[in-house]
Amino acid sequence: MTQTRTTTDRYVSEFEAFERSPGGQAPDWLRDLRRQAIERFQQVGLPTARKGNEPWKYTNIAPIANTPFAFAPAVTVTRSEIPAQVPHDDRWRTLVFVNGRYSAKLSTPVAGVSSSIHEVVQSNGSVLHQRLASSVAEDDGFISLNTAFLRDGAFVETEAESVVDAPLHIVHLAASGGERVVCYPRTLIVARPNSKLSVIETYATVGDGVTFSDAVTEIVLEDGAQIDHYRLLLDNHQSFHIGKTRIHQGRDSSLRSLTFEAGAALGRSDVEVRLDEPGAECSLNGLYVTSGSQHIDNYINIDHAAPHARSRLYYKGILDDSSRAAFGGRVLVREGAVKTNSHQEDKNLLLSDEAEADSKPSLEIYADDVICGHGATAGAITDDALFYMQSRGLDEDAARVLLVTGFANEILDRVAIDSLRTHLGKLTLAALPRFQEQRINDDE
Repeated sequence: MTQTRTTTDRYVSEFEAFERSPGGQAPDWLRDLRRQAIERFQQVGLPTARKGNEPWKYTNIAPIANTPFAFAPAVTVTRSEIPAQVPHDDRWRTLVFVNGRYSAKLSTPVAGVSSSIHEVVQSNGSVLHQRLASSVAEDDGFISLNTAFLRDGAFVETEAESVVDAPLHIVHLAASGGERVVCYPRTLIVARPNSKLSVIETYATVGDGVTFSDAVTEIVLEDGAQIDHYRLLLDNHQSFHIGKTRIHQGRDSSLRSLTFEAGAALGRSDVEVRLDEPGAECSLNGLYVTSGSQHIDNYINIDHAAPHARSRLYYKGILDDSSRAAFGGRVLVREGAVKTNSHQEDKNLLLSDEAEADSKPSLEIYADDVICGHGATAGAITDDALFYMQSRGLDEDAARVLLVTGFANEILDRVAIDSLRTHLGKLTLAALPRFQEQRINDDE
């Protein structure tokens, strides 16, 4: 309890300094929102308990709670300093944030569609007030912290019936400047009725410093809206990342989501999707690739709150060395949500005897006349599969590469953006040192 109290006090002290700083200046409604959030954080703290804390059963956040992170300062990053892992395509429109602050020099926004939260607050904050305030009521210490330090972030809002042709790339960069720092990336996406949009969210670290990114993304799909959403976790292997994504879907809306995770020493993606109206559907796909001592946790909740809705959840993991991955998938079918059709599955490929995958899919069904199912598997590359590939003329190393690539491509083939799909394919093998060593030996 003393440790938790010390952690809480440290963040509260940082908040008070932030409020007094020039960057903390804001309209009354936003200052009130921040104060509500820091009060909520003082009540709930961080989820450090190891007993009776089911959502965090497989992930210990003590390394985050015990590290005295400083509030990340404003840092200037040049285009050449953006990590090579961050995908790029000249045809995309881009919003870049460094330590949570908008970088106009690195950005090419879509006029009338995307901007920074700070700019919108200064011009017309009322459009943000209702959406941002909804997250304060949640008993989540990480969301409360993010809202308490809310100053800037990405704001995307489509017009009804519109189609945004080019993908919008939102890049959140964490730069330590030689210190252990925490930043609070924030994204709000509102798709108006019958609009269409593709969004890529990328999180990466500039340099080799230790950073902690406490990220929150809120996505609202109004009736008939369609969003393709990609989330890429590419932070360096010294850093920490906790990402919270909250999604609300209206009638006949459609969400296609794909998460790719190959970064962070400790990373967690916490996603909640609420299908609020009949006809809503979502497809959530994910690929996580871990090596060394990395720990990646995906915790996903799909809430079927209305009848005639459909959800699909399919995640895959490739684990090497002594890395560890956790997957928790929960589908809730509320009373009255008849004709629900839902399935969730998690598959893991273990490349090392020391790697470990923990999966816990679950269903809670309170309605009749539904179709629901779930499954989870974990295993190594089989001798039979290797023998088959070698009988076709491949050596063992090439056979392993082909099998791993085939395992990953079942997810990556669902990326609708060609250049992004190609880039993620390269990152998949690059995230596994054993294949890099093999290439070096082949070159020699």
